[in-house]
Amino acid sequence: MSKPTNAKSRLIVALDLPTVAEARVVINTLGDSVSFYKIGFQLALAGGIELAKELKAEGKQVFLDMKLLDIDATIEKSVANAVVLGLDMLTVHAYPKCMRAAVKASSGSSLCILGVTVLTSMDDDDLKDAGYAKSAIDLVLARAVDAKNSNMGGIVCSAQEATKIRSIVGPDMAIVTPGIRPAGADIGDQKRVMTPAKAIKSGASHLVVGRPIVAATDQKVAAEKIVAQIEEALNV
Repeated sequence: MSKPTNAKSRLIVALDLPTVAEARVVINTLGDSVSFYKIGFQLALAGGIELAKELKAEGKQVFLDMKLLDIDATIEKSVANAVVLGLDMLTVHAYPKCMRAAVKASSGSSLCILGVTVLTSMDDDDLKDAGYAKSAIDLVLARAVDAKNSNMGGIVCSAQEATKIRSIVGPDMAIVTPGIRPAGADIGDQKRVMTPAKAIKSGASHLVVGRPIVAATDQKVAAEKIVAQIEEALNV
């Protein structure tokens, strides 16, 4: 996948909604103010794959956030199907074998495979409960190294780790950061968050934003404000 060319192409709106009909209302409301959408488990299981095809036909970019993890053969076949769909981004868990299988299946295509490091809803205590000995930052950085060595297109992480990760992966890999919250916004179930401008300055290439836009009184204005903050950060 080519690098983002402007501020708008760096904003990915998360369609974390229960139905395609509700997602369509958001998409139609946002209009030309947004060019990139994320479809996750919730919507994918409610017709979101067909919506992804429609969005691609309309000239939008689509990030399918499925966080795949399985045996190599299954990963390869799943990623090959995503290539056929013409998607722009697809997530797998940042386990070395999984990433290598995904990269193999996407070779020669424009699909950007992203390795999910540590969810932005998790902190050190959550990782300890899950049986990990490493802290969130240590595990993220280790997985960034693995992603780089696996020739991944990019990684998903908190913007709080973006600066250190950018020094590891270099200038070309995508760093996609959920947990983006404008100043004063409710952080909800997120724990490792950052504002749009700070995330861009920290090295993020793309920002995933859901509730601050989807739940806004004026969704289009909310999206445009975030794009303006990205633009300002890029021009500093």
